[in-house]
Amino acid sequence: MSFATPLSGLDFAVIAAYFAVTLSAGLFMGRFVKSGRDFFSGGNRVPWWMGAVSSYMAMISSFVFIAHGGIAYEDGIVAIVVFWSCAFAVLAGTWMFASRWRRAKVATPMEYLERRYGAWVRQFISWCGVGFRILDNMVRLYTLGLIASVLLGVSVEKGIWLGVAVVLAYTMTGGLWSVLVTDMIQCAVLLGVAVAVLPVALHAVGGLGALRAALPEHFDPFNGRRGEFWFLAAYYAMTFIKYNANWAFIQRLASVPTERDAKKMSLLTALLFFLFPVVALLPAICARQLIPGVNPEESYLRLCCQLLPGGVLGLLVSAMLAATLSTLAGEFNVTSSVLTKDVYERLWRPEASAREQLLVARLTTLGVAVLVAVGAAYVEALGGAFETNKLLMGLVGVPIVIPSVFGILWKAPNTKGVVLCIVLGVASGLVALKSPALKWEFKTLLQIGVCFAGYFGGALLGTSGRERKTRDELFRELS
Repeated sequence: MSFATPLSGLDFAVIAAYFAVTLSAGLFMGRFVKSGRDFFSGGNRVPWWMGAVSSYMAMISSFVFIAHGGIAYEDGIVAIVVFWSCAFAVLAGTWMFASRWRRAKVATPMEYLERRYGAWVRQFISWCGVGFRILDNMVRLYTLGLIASVLLGVSVEKGIWLGVAVVLAYTMTGGLWSVLVTDMIQCAVLLGVAVAVLPVALHAVGGLGALRAALPEHFDPFNGRRGEFWFLAAYYAMTFIKYNANWAFIQRLASVPTERDAKKMSLLTALLFFLFPVVALLPAICARQLIPGVNPEESYLRLCCQLLPGGVLGLLVSAMLAATLSTLAGEFNVTSSVLTKDVYERLWRPEASAREQLLVARLTTLGVAVLVAVGAAYVEALGGAFETNKLLMGLVGVPIVIPSVFGILWKAPNTKGVVLCIVLGVASGLVALKSPALKWEFKTLLQIGVCFAGYFGGALLGTSGRERKTRDELFRELS
């Protein structure tokens, strides 16, 4: 469905200027990319503060404004409590994983999996992981299409393809350095506009006190179904597993010069996750008072269309684009790295030259983008952004990522445990999907428990001497 655009000529001029700056910065960085390692890891010379901003931008998107904004519209500041699961995940990951990923010295997370479990596990999880990343990014790209539908007056499908085209223009050229530099620009735009929208929205409702008086239940941090203890427990657990296995986050940890830099990068990322939702989600609560009855996922956008003047609305569109384009750029780059290093080079062309690796990296980036764009058109039919994200993570993500996350932390699990974790996890996810009487949170916690039981249970079936020797050597290095 298309809408007449609320944007003025000045708004379109601002959006065009944003595109020009972003594309120019990304294309300029392409001059410094000479090999696949430069394309994927920035030559391990990335400053920690730049890595922090980039990892933060890689793990958020307009999903925040669409999905979490919808929760804020319906239930209030519980949306902030839900979003803080990201800050908790990164903060806990700083303590548990940051130093170890830096010590691993890998260009992709899959390189580590081969040393940890063996070559076939690396290949299996590479293919499964690529499939999951494509499914996960469908949700992000869908939110971009929804933004285009509301703000640009085009169809969701056209918005999806427009977004893909822009991301590809700089990601295929400059690799990780392009992603890093454009992330800095996009983060500044995103935070600036979010901060500007908040006082405008609060003024429109008569201030924070008037909003609290009109919607008292919206200021209960545990209001609604998503504020229940077991829902939050399941969502926090799922987010912890997901974010600490995020390929883009691991890639940034491996790209900074030292372990100390990796920890500082993670801590700054967690701080950004803690502060941002307070600013970004309160306007959606204001929308509940000002424009009741709209689609919750469109509430933030509709409010801004109503309140913001020409030019500023263009900056809002740019900020929304910034959030999602940055995330997709990082995801396309790291997924391409796995396809290039862990599939193409590993299976078919181990002697591939630096120039050949770079060509394959750019072609795989293109292929990933097209697959994501095609799948994004079906997200609405699955229940929207937030529900689809929960469904995919629970059904596919958790069983795949547990061996990747905790294999660097615990030595006992072996290859048999990886197989049991994935097989039992996916099977329990399918059974849960067919059990509508059970609440989502209990299904999720049950599946996580089954995955861990399989993961550790594999050690009871025995570990070969060769695997044990390789594993012991690896953990001596990580310690």
